[in-house]
Amino acid sequence: METLTFFEELFANANPVFILGVALVTLFLWFLPALLAFFLNRKHVKIIAAACVPAGFSFIAWSGLLIWAVTGKSVEKVVAKSRKQTAS
Repeated sequence: METLTFFEELFANANPVFILGVALVTLFLWFLPALLAFFLNRKHVKIIAAACVPAGFSFIAWSGLLIWAVTGKSVEKVVAKSRKQTAS
């Protein structure tokens, strides 16, 4: 309950620039997996971006999306490499 009181006092006297800054940082972190997917895993960026909306409420789901966004191409490389080895 003390945490809620802390945030109430913090935002009660905050100026609009501070509130805007907190909102922008929150949105950035919320959609970080989508931003990383845009640069690292373009094949699944739309799915990851859509999944960011509900996953932001769960740290476990958000972490899973973050891992998926970062490892997308590396997983495809491992699968391709294993197929080449199997074909040989």
